[in-house]
Amino acid sequence: MEVDILIDRITDCLIDTRTGEEVETEYRMRETPIRPKDYKGWKFNWSITEKNGYDIYELFLKGDDTVQGRISAKIDGGVADVEIVETAPHNYSYAGRYGGVGAHLFAIACQVSLDAGCDGVVAFTSKSNLVEYYVEKLHAVEIAPRRMVIFEEEAQILLDKYMRK
Repeated sequence: MEVDILIDRITDCLIDTRTGEEVETEYRMRETPIRPKDYKGWKFNWSITEKNGYDIYELFLKGDDTVQGRISAKIDGGVADVEIVETAPHNYSYAGRYGGVGAHLFAIACQVSLDAGCDGVVAFTSKSNLVEYYVEKLHAVEIAPRRMVIFEEEAQILLDKYMRK
């Protein structure tokens, strides 16, 4: 799979685009298999990434069960390998309800990597037209054609922004 998500902004948390208010978040690894109704309106069929052995992590507003975005990752070769990243349909593009979802999802992958002893390193395959975009927005490095890595320093920036303790 190729990653195809816009990083609308790097924020300290999610921003309510209607009010400009910063909102607290939390994430959880999905414990139950995704059913077709769970990805209705989403661009990707999330059950495929589960079948490929990836764990799905979902982003929520603190105290709310509405999914704001999803990312699938598995530890492979000393990194958190990401297969799919997607904001919830109500957060698509710059007109979405909450800003900062895309970068926050990558921060979750960095945390998964860090928790697994992989120093926060995250790898993913970018759509070809987004390689430079991810270099600019996430400071990812292209290590092979379209293969991107967020190394330790850049991962720490995302962790510091999004993963409040």
